[in-house]
Amino acid sequence: LVYLVMDPGYNKENREKIEQNAKVLNLDVNIFESNIFEVTENAGGAPCYLCARMRRGCLYGKAKELGCNKIALGHHLDDVIETVLMSMMYSSEIKTMQPKLHSTNFAGMELIRPLYQVKEKDIIAWANYNQLSFLQCACKRTEKNSTLEKDSKRYETKQLIEQIKQFNPNVDDNIFRSIHNVNLATLPGFRDCDSGRLYTFSEIYEKGK
Repeated sequence: LVYLVMDPGYNKENREKIEQNAKVLNLDVNIFESNIFEVTENAGGAPCYLCARMRRGCLYGKAKELGCNKIALGHHLDDVIETVLMSMMYSSEIKTMQPKLHSTNFAGMELIRPLYQVKEKDIIAWANYNQLSFLQCACKRTEKNSTLEKDSKRYETKQLIEQIKQFNPNVDDNIFRSIHNVNLATLPGFRDCDSGRLYTFSEIYEKGK
């Protein structure tokens, strides 16, 4: 097991925060540098997607170099639930994260999400109990504008769920259960996960004659 940390261009304070957390937890972390923040900053537009893709690729590459066969990321249950709604509202599709998946670019490598069914509030409680202070987004753009994180679609979706929970306390759990209980017979169309083929309502209806 390797505790791997990539420094994509953190400022001194954020780098020290990571090192201090590792010290508190008595973890022997392996830190390596990259210039991802610099690259995405110069890319223009909305660099968050590019940054996420590059960071994951760097982690895969370094993990494989160290002889590992999988990387574990910290996505939690709230991330999964929020992704469902974000995909529906902004991408016109129903999809979310899987608990583990095979890498398409690094042969023999897997991605796993051990916190897949752990709620964010429980992680925060654990962090507070251990007096840990974690980084959120620590890129150069958020250093210049501290409101960027609250302007994100994920933050917007998180707030929406909290509003709905005021009159439906189980809405988050219901959303999670719904992606395990998809009734294809009632959908006007769906995409085959293996072939990528899109089945339309007309085609499905004609087959039912």
